[in-house]
This record gives sequence, C-alpha cells and structure tokens, in this order.
Amino acid sequence: MNFTETSFIASRLPEDKFLRVNPDEKADIYVINTCTVTAEADKKCRQAIRKFISQSPDSIIAVIGCYSQLRAEEIAAIPGVDIVLGSKEKFRLVNYLKNIHEKKLPAIITTGNITEDKIFIPSLSAGDRTRTFIKIQDGCDYHCSYCTVPLARGRSRNAEIKSVIEELKKVAEMEIPELVLTGVNIGDFGKSTGESFTGLLKQIETIEGIKRIRLSSIEPNLLNDEIIELISGSKKIMPHFHIPLQSGSNKILALMHRRYKREVFSSVIEKIKKLMPLSGIGADVITGFPGETDSDFQETFSFLSGMPVTYLHVFPYSERPGTPAATYDNKVKTEIKNSRRKRLTDLSKKKNMEFKILNINTINEVLFENTVKNKMISGFTCNYLKSEYPDDKALHGKIIKVFVTGINPSGNLSVKLID
Repeated sequence: MNFTETSFIASRLPEDKFLRVNPDEKADIYVINTCTVTAEADKKCRQAIRKFISQSPDSIIAVIGCYSQLRAEEIAAIPGVDIVLGSKEKFRLVNYLKNIHEKKLPAIITTGNITEDKIFIPSLSAGDRTRTFIKIQDGCDYHCSYCTVPLARGRSRNAEIKSVIEELKKVAEMEIPELVLTGVNIGDFGKSTGESFTGLLKQIETIEGIKRIRLSSIEPNLLNDEIIELISGSKKIMPHFHIPLQSGSNKILALMHRRYKREVFSSVIEKIKKLMPLSGIGADVITGFPGETDSDFQETFSFLSGMPVTYLHVFPYSERPGTPAATYDNKVKTEIKNSRRKRLTDLSKKKNMEFKILNINTINEVLFENTVKNKMISGFTCNYLKSEYPDDKALHGKIIKVFVTGINPSGNLSVKLID
C-alpha cells in the first residue's frame, strides 16, 4: 500500500514545477515515504534518510508516512532533515514543497491526531503498463498486541463503492491488464460506509476493460463463503489469496489478540481448495512471539505442514514501542527466532515447489511483464506462479494462454504458448 500511496503522491506534484529523477541522481528534493511495521523497517528508513543527506547535503529532505507519524521528533533530530509529515499530512506534501526554498532549522513537523481521523484519502498507482494498485481501505480496528498500524494509520475507513467504480472506469480506459486492490484490512471494506467488500467485487466485475483483479492480504475471519464462492465463479478475480495466519498455536493467537483460532484458517483454506484446487494461497507467520515455547512453535510448524498453502511470508517477532506485546514476559532469544524462521522458510520453499509441480501439464494464463532478463521475459499465472518465456516484444504487457511444461533451472515455470 505504501507503493500505491508513494506513486499517487508523486503524481500529484505539478509537472511544470517538479521533475522526477532516478534516486541515484542528484535532486533538489528527496521524499522518503516510510514504514514502521517492524524494527527492521525503521532501520531501513533511517538508512535511506542518511544516505540521501550524505549524497546531497544541500538538498531538501522530506520524510513522510507511518514512521514519521509515530517518531516525528526522532526523525527531525537527524541533522539534515527539513520536513516531517505524518500519515494524513503526507498527502499535502506539495503545499510544503511550494513554500520551502532552502534547508530549514529546525525541521517543519506536522503529524496531527491520526487516531481520530475519519477521512479516507484514495490512492492509485501510476506509470506501470501492466499493473495498477488502488487503495480501497485504510486504517485498522483490530489492535493486535504486536502491531503499530492502528497507531500510525488510525481507524478503519474506506471509499464509497461509487467513487471506487468511477476511478476504476478511468483505469479501464488506460487498458492496464491487472488491477490490485490494496488496503490495511481490505476485508473490512464497507464498515465506514455501510457497504460490503462482496458488493464492491460484484460491481468491479461489471466494468468493461478490466481483465484481471487481484486481492492483497485479507484476514481469515473476513474471508467468508460468499467472497470465496464469488471468486471461484469469476473470470476476472484471480484464484490467489494471501491470508495472514501469524501462528498455528491458539495459545499464541490469543496472546496476539487475533480475532480467530487456527480452525477458522483451516476451514477457509478447505473451502478455497474445494472450489479452486489450483488456487495460490500465501500466509504470513510470526516466529518468536513472547511466550512462544518450542512446543508452541512445533504446533505452528505441524499445522502449516498439513495445510495446502503455496508460500509463506515469515517474520521474526519485532518488538514495537507502545504495543501490549512489548510489555510481555518470556521473550524469545534472537538465535531461537532465527532458527524457527529458517525452518518455516525451508517449509515455504518445499510447499512452493510442490505447488509448481502440481501445475505442470496444466493450462493457465500469464501476464507478461515489460522487463527482460537473460533474454527471457517473465510474468505471473492467475494463481501467482512466476513463469518465463524467450523474449518477444509482442508479448510485453499481454495476458497469454499457456501450457505449463515444467520448471526451469531458475526455479520458475517453463511454458509454451497456446494459439
């Protein structure tokens, strides 16, 4: 979603006053849109800030987004930072840039009280000829014990279906093959407008010109039978789901303040696979949460081993200031977290390879990208498997029906075109 918002903010800068350049070039202004979901994200943000200050010490440095919202004073204290804008104010970046012509001391800081904000600001990525991201929802009401997102982005809120459809009709006219719906918690769509996510999907399906719709992460307790059945019968919504699990131990899920037990996750997966046997299913997992014993981890590992997931995003627990989990006892040592992470990462590779093998000798469709590497172009199947084919410019940005012939040395699917 940060990518979507970054693209949108950049597109709002008047072209007669601003020229976007490569990050490695010298610029008059550097804008860093930040994330704060983990301690590693904070670290990367600080590194990026210091890199550009060192690269061009006389340039204006603006730091915006979630990290700015929660740690504004900390960022402003970095010598060379000129503007710090929070999660809402970042969308008014152009107003601050118009009025700054030289480095400021002290830095301009504007964050506001995002936790009380009820205004939804839409965002749409631009400039990619194969894929467009649209933000349909923001914020979160879940307050998981490890997460700072509600603190950085506020309460759950969304656009009205009518306004989303109007925006997507414009996208359809641009002839971009794939559309990705993003948000902090997209399954919560409709909560602030009295509508529903299913209602939105049904409306999007009717838009001529939109060929592919892909969903970003959706909570297992919000992925109901109606949504699954709609997707299974759809010719536009891809059979690809990313469902956060976080733990396969009900004890740890309770400590995390998650709103489901692992049985909910397994029943959702069972429903999906019954209707869409070759659907791609990814999951998020956190290892080393405070209080996670070897037995708890083994429970998660065994649970996932028995699930027909096709890949995992594995994160070692990262303590975030201001969250309940930061005060929990029984912290897990870093070396144990890393060991558990490796086991789950290896399991993910195994699951993904099994899924690729399952797709051999099947017919699928690939949206080929515009980039070429080693004389090969690549793209993703409907169920989110990377595929490669000898470069042919006529295929760039096109959805092509293919037959999966095998797995090549790089680990991607080999395909041949179907006339």
